[in-house]
Amino acid sequence: MKVTFLGTGTSQGVPVIGCDCEVCRSIDFRDKRLRSSIHIEVDGLSIVVDTGPDFRQQMLREGVKKLDAVLFTHEHKDHTAGMDDIRSFNFKQKKDMPIYGRAHVIEQLKREFAYVFASHKYPGVPQVKVNVIENEPFEVEGVNIIPIEVMHYKLPVFGFRIKDFTYITDAKTVAPEEVEKIRGSKVLVINALQFAPHISHMPMEEAIAFAQDIGAEHTYFTHISHRLGKHKPVEAKLPEGMTIAFDGQKITL
Repeated sequence: MKVTFLGTGTSQGVPVIGCDCEVCRSIDFRDKRLRSSIHIEVDGLSIVVDTGPDFRQQMLREGVKKLDAVLFTHEHKDHTAGMDDIRSFNFKQKKDMPIYGRAHVIEQLKREFAYVFASHKYPGVPQVKVNVIENEPFEVEGVNIIPIEVMHYKLPVFGFRIKDFTYITDAKTVAPEEVEKIRGSKVLVINALQFAPHISHMPMEEAIAFAQDIGAEHTYFTHISHRLGKHKPVEAKLPEGMTIAFDGQKITL
């Protein structure tokens, strides 16, 4: 399995428009963060988790030529806004794009992209094959995927586990029964927004404690705000086996 971090930033990305903080002015490429998303290559399949506003740019940067499915964690715009650009894969692959999300996520997509789901479609709009998922394992062309339900304040969000890899974003709390689904993962990706407390995201201290409880061989932190600080000095203080992910980073399991 190969995982590429397409984006590791929070909803505004980094740098933030109009901000002059040291992070937003940083010349370190690791401090330039598009909206959070990953690309997974596993058993011959190409899967993207979330199509945020930067989806087109991310696909071009990584040279992704084939896409078999899109998994949606939740319906917020920083995770869905780029869905229109899957049409390039429709044209190239000459088939509908399978998309996976829970019912309320699909309903939101139908509102935001009404033209995609219209009974009379304008020529050239994205073509999708909707798959409604619940909090139960499902398969994408033989690849088993385990949803992990986390709470983004009061909004349920899905993380996903594929084999020994677990990806979680926009989490504040995780119920004990969901934590058990994660145990045994060799690689964990978890959000760590900033150091200060936040109502709907784990700050770094909580994310570290969560990762230590899981005990994965390696943990990568994502969904990073400019308020966390510059990549290099912050990462230097993290416990062994924990790093801050950066855009374009690739890991192999």
